[in-house]
Amino acid sequence: MVQLMEEVPRERMFREDYPYRSSMSSVMREHFATTARRLLATECHGDDPFVVEIGCNDGAMLKTVAAAGVRHLGVDPSRDVVELAAAQGVRVRFDFFQESTAKEIRAADGPADVIYAANTMCHIPYVDSVFRGVDALLGPDGVFVFEDPYLGDIVERASFDQIYDEHFYLFSASSVQAAARRFGFELVDVQRLPVHGGEVRYTLARAGRRRPSPAVAELTAEEGRRQLTDSTILERFGMQVKRNCEELTALLHRLRDAGHTVAAYGATAKSATVTNYCGIGPGLVPAIYDSTVAKQGRLSPGAHIPVKPIEEFSAPYPEYALLFAWNHAEEIIARETAFREQGGKWILYVPDVRVV
Repeated sequence: MVQLMEEVPRERMFREDYPYRSSMSSVMREHFATTARRLLATECHGDDPFVVEIGCNDGAMLKTVAAAGVRHLGVDPSRDVVELAAAQGVRVRFDFFQESTAKEIRAADGPADVIYAANTMCHIPYVDSVFRGVDALLGPDGVFVFEDPYLGDIVERASFDQIYDEHFYLFSASSVQAAARRFGFELVDVQRLPVHGGEVRYTLARAGRRRPSPAVAELTAEEGRRQLTDSTILERFGMQVKRNCEELTALLHRLRDAGHTVAAYGATAKSATVTNYCGIGPGLVPAIYDSTVAKQGRLSPGAHIPVKPIEEFSAPYPEYALLFAWNHAEEIIARETAFREQGGKWILYVPDVRVV
């Protein structure tokens, strides 16, 4: 298991004003709608199926389930996003998901056919309580499906900014398989996903209830061949991260010294890792432009770079934009055509430092 060594108290991270919104990206909206339709088609066959989502955020996935008339419940500890989900017609519970929560839901609503989580399991250090909660809530033939950033992609792409306070665990298929066995579950399917810089969707069922797909053995065998958690491989990853950081800061210094204007795009959680590890402050990047209203007018953690409304990105455009939201690069670059037409260039640093 690859994980952080220091745990930030959950109440400090997942507050009432938690700023992330799943629905802000058109790519992610379609991803969650497609996921919901797939779960409805493959797992919701009974007379009264029940779908539970751990960390439902603003209801991006469950609103499709709600529209289909399927019984559901979203559980999330951040009041602002819970209210947004409720406004979408999603039934929600303002709470952290853990064993006690799951037992209360089971007593009130009966067993779940599907328990789903996206970019949530990796946030939860007390994974034992979550698994016991899944055990208490899931029906005999139900599935627990979750998707999170994949350690294999992080190492391969040197995407070191996936390592930050919320990402307590960096899962591999082998680690999920081992964790599942401890709680009476079995990893029965895996699916590689392109979203958020590379993820895996894990499907777990009660041991012996389903035949594992060949994809499970294929991915765990691949991890073995790559020696994914061998110290040599991880040390090589660390050296690549250091090189990328040095090259990025050297590029920013050259641009500043030559009189070019530089800004950043996307006040992501990942950006805090980049700015603090690489020592990038407002002297190199005077502003970060972001579309999330809750982040605007604030400062980036540690580096104290001002976060400004995305509408000001074009007033006037900088010559270079450091793309912190690189996992949405295709969507953002396609949207910001005027920036490119006026000669603007993007700076990327995953898997290497380059200007496009």
